[in-house]
Amino acid sequence: MALTTSVNLDRSADGCCSLSSGPLGVGDAQRSAERFKALADPMRLRLLSHVAAQGCEAVCGCDLTEDLGISQSTVSHHMKKLVDAGLLTREQRGKWAHYTVVPEAFATLRGLLEIG
Repeated sequence: MALTTSVNLDRSADGCCSLSSGPLGVGDAQRSAERFKALADPMRLRLLSHVAAQGCEAVCGCDLTEDLGISQSTVSHHMKKLVDAGLLTREQRGKWAHYTVVPEAFATLRGLLEIG
């Protein structure tokens, strides 16, 4: 499920910010909360940063074990959470999974966090 809400900020004459698109709906709030929850784990942030450092290139899960000093099962567990949250995509290539960042997911979260 893609989150399509765009958050635009308006400044009133007194300089206060408002979310011009209004409050989040139930579905948008749930999806954003799932994404923030997935990001709330330090190991997931480290894994995500390794994938994001490659830009648009896919990263093999096999390369993450040595880089981070963790087991393949730990990589798989955390990457599944990031994929389920819609932050990464997973592509199976033979025996290994390859991951890429979903830029639109981060644009949506960034829009929720930008207040001024």
